[in-house]
Amino acid sequence: MKEDTRPATDPLITGAEIARLAGVTRAAVSNWRRRYEDFPAPAGGGATSPLFDLAEVRTWLARQHKGQDVSDDVRLWQSLRGTYGDDIVSGLVAVGRLLAHGAPPTGLASEIVGQALEIVDRTSKAELITALTERFLDATRRTGSDQVSSPAVIRAVRHFAGSVPTSARILDPACGIGALLLSIGPTAGPTRHGQEVDASMAEFARLRAGLTNRVPTDIRNGDSLRDDQWSDFKADLVICDPPVASPDWGREDLLLDARWELGTPSRAEGELAWLQHAYSHTAPGGRAIMVMPASVAYRKAGRRIRAELVRRGILAQVIALPAGTATAHALPVHLWVLQRPDGAAPTAVRMVDLTANAPDAPLDPEPGQVVDVPLINLLDDTVDLTPGTHVGAARRDYISDYVALRRQVQEQLRALNDLLPLLLPGNSLGTLDTASVSIADLARAGLVEYSESGPLSVSDQLDTDYLKGFLVGPANRRRSTSASGTYRLDARGSRIPQMGIEEQRRYGTAFRALEEFEDCTRQLAALSEQAATLAREGLTNGGLYPRSNGD
Repeated sequence: MKEDTRPATDPLITGAEIARLAGVTRAAVSNWRRRYEDFPAPAGGGATSPLFDLAEVRTWLARQHKGQDVSDDVRLWQSLRGTYGDDIVSGLVAVGRLLAHGAPPTGLASEIVGQALEIVDRTSKAELITALTERFLDATRRTGSDQVSSPAVIRAVRHFAGSVPTSARILDPACGIGALLLSIGPTAGPTRHGQEVDASMAEFARLRAGLTNRVPTDIRNGDSLRDDQWSDFKADLVICDPPVASPDWGREDLLLDARWELGTPSRAEGELAWLQHAYSHTAPGGRAIMVMPASVAYRKAGRRIRAELVRRGILAQVIALPAGTATAHALPVHLWVLQRPDGAAPTAVRMVDLTANAPDAPLDPEPGQVVDVPLINLLDDTVDLTPGTHVGAARRDYISDYVALRRQVQEQLRALNDLLPLLLPGNSLGTLDTASVSIADLARAGLVEYSESGPLSVSDQLDTDYLKGFLVGPANRRRSTSASGTYRLDARGSRIPQMGIEEQRRYGTAFRALEEFEDCTRQLAALSEQAATLAREGLTNGGLYPRSNGD
């Protein structure tokens, strides 16, 4: 057996990364492995997810004249991916230390050191660390990872944060690699503070801040909810894209925490724990901008806390962002803008609905996408803070819609009276005194054909409405109902009375009128429900006003 003399530090890459390196599809890479005997053999991984030596792959691509020219920062990124794999943040930290301190950190491969220094000689440290950060953001976007905020979320937070003065104090209690924290406000001036539970991410955020001149910046490692490193700090602007659907946020250890001034969040409402944590760090007159899943706006478990946000005038604005804004999940995303009151209490919450926009469309709402909702209108049994609910209601012409629905209900009522047929008394026995025939016999005689909707008459000797009416009569329904109560029409076994064609048509006319009557009642029921719902909604939100007896 041949001994493997490959150094342990040689970078390994996946088939997908070979595809990106060569500018082809994954299928093309699989095809190369089958067609070319000299394609590099797997150097690691398993049968279903093999890993290949990066240097061998590059040599093979060059020899076969396949692939595409790539930039030096892409080559560096590929080396980092091959060396660090899923722990790519540690690789970014290692390069960041090299750039910040000038000396290679222990364990950093000489190939990576050489590539990084060569790039810095031609560009700058800030450009290289920014390029690597963008590669990391792009990789997390492709994989749907929630490690960092998506570029679309960052863009939205930056837009709605508006102009940030150079004297501002900014805090991000779940800052990750600083994607949000370092993008808000001018490059220099604001003092930035952050906390991140992942030590590698926290260090990379600190290195990024120094290398890109986002100073002063102080980022600390730790769990913000369980171990707040900024307990006495108040910020002019708090920004936070908290973990989504994380029930293990520490509720059992924090039941009596002073931060829960709006109410103790349930185990399932971790986002509202982060919201109150952010608000606790907001200075008087300051703001907090929270990235929230849309479901937090209406979930029953959070109703009390939402009500307190509204009642105390803390919630200033809710923005529903376009679909596709988040990359880690397909859920719609909202921004909640909180304001710590410092003066006159607000009287309304601004609702902005951008869900119909493209993710890269302008973020300034059109007039029909925004409405200021009075606080009292939000404090109902549900405290639903979904912007679409309120923006849609504000655009609705309640009186026109209600008048139109009321007119349709009245028309249906008049139609019902005309449709219900007048019938005469029959015999007192409650049975038809006539012979019957099975549908199967009629089919054999060529009078009936079977269709998906049931038996149909194909002869002028048999009236279709007569046939359909008796098929759904009580006798045939009993025949088609199983012992368990399941009804399934037994068309072939069903029977109908034998009558002359004129008598059939007389019955058929009555059956047809009854069918139209039933259709009308169903339409009336649907219209009645719509009218009642609209009336109740309009009366409770001010869109409609009750009429007095004298009006």
